Amino acid sequence: MPKYDDELDAVLRALADPTRRAVVERLAKSPAVVSELAAPFSMALPSLMQHLRVLENAGLVTSQKHGRVRTMSLRPGALDVLHLWLGEQRTPAEHRADRLGIHMTRTTRKET
Repeated sequence: MPKYDDELDAVLRALADPTRRAVVERLAKSPAVVSELAAPFSMALPSLMQHLRVLENAGLVTSQKHGRVRTMSLRPGALDVLHLWLGEQRTPAEHRADRLGIHMTRTTRKET
């Protein structure tokens, strides 16, 4: 088992919610203040703050507070654990697909 299971689980749980995925997509463009992040959603600000807390606890975002303004940023490398895990899963699947392709090519040639 990989040593990053806990981190991967936290990231996957955080990204399971469409609101949190939308926030991550927005923050991938640039940092944003909470009020800007809240604008597209029809929810109370405390509800959005709960979503932001989940993302922060999962290590996906960071926040800085200047006076009464909180700015959120996507943490550099935050999605690396997900990318690594997906790469590990893709390799065996692609290998099997390559073998299937070779088999189908050989079978097709024999039939003609």
